[in-house]
Amino acid sequence: MLVEDILKLDFAFIETFTNRIDTTWGAIFCNENQPVHYDSNHAHISEPAVDPRLVIDEVINYYKAKNIIPRFYIYHVEQQQHLLSELKNKGFNYEEFLNSVQLWNNRIIEIEQNPNTVIEKVTEENVQEALEIECSIKEFGGKNAVEKVFLEQFHHPAFTHYLLRYNNKACSTACIFEHGNQSRMESVATLEEYRGKRLIGELIQFIQNEVKNRGIEQFWVFPINESVEKVYQRYGFQTITTLKTGHAYIGGKGIKEIQTR
Repeated sequence: MLVEDILKLDFAFIETFTNRIDTTWGAIFCNENQPVHYDSNHAHISEPAVDPRLVIDEVINYYKAKNIIPRFYIYHVEQQQHLLSELKNKGFNYEEFLNSVQLWNNRIIEIEQNPNTVIEKVTEENVQEALEIECSIKEFGGKNAVEKVFLEQFHHPAFTHYLLRYNNKACSTACIFEHGNQSRMESVATLEEYRGKRLIGELIQFIQNEVKNRGIEQFWVFPINESVEKVYQRYGFQTITTLKTGHAYIGGKGIKEIQTR
């Protein structure tokens, strides 16, 4: 049941910046205004497809009609061997991920506060500063992939964005996405030259206090790699499961290539 709950929260998050079409085999996400944004445009499959060839053809035809690269996000990979075989036959590239899922233990870790830092909510007055930080993070895919989605989330009522200044320089951002009695932390970013100063810990602690004050029952985070996972563990996020997922795509770059370039 845990995986299904995680996917429901993930769907709610994705639907804040794209459109979802339910199908007999899963879902199609599409936002023609964001054609190069992967999360906005993909077919989601979590259950074994009865007829993988028909599913693949349907997805290819749907996205090609919109001049968008067809791609699949695949869950329960161990049950999807027929689909993966057909994707390979169709010329799709494929990469796999082990995605950690972390849940906050509701305990705030006491850390030394840096007198040179100030944390504030992102507003119309400082949103460009926050956006510049997000667009500078290569793991996020750069400005073309980030800018429009960030601004859509900023204006969406389910999101609250925060900005940390160090010596009055805007250098770190993060946000809360709230859905029902759950929330997740997203868009955690620090300018490269300010990393290693434990600034992100102060931002996380600030957000945890915000979550606690709102009475949110579960606060999740989905680290993009093992190093980030270890950082979150320092601040009370416990790894409760690891999801093995697949990304199949017939053009463009893989996610791993974007994250490591």
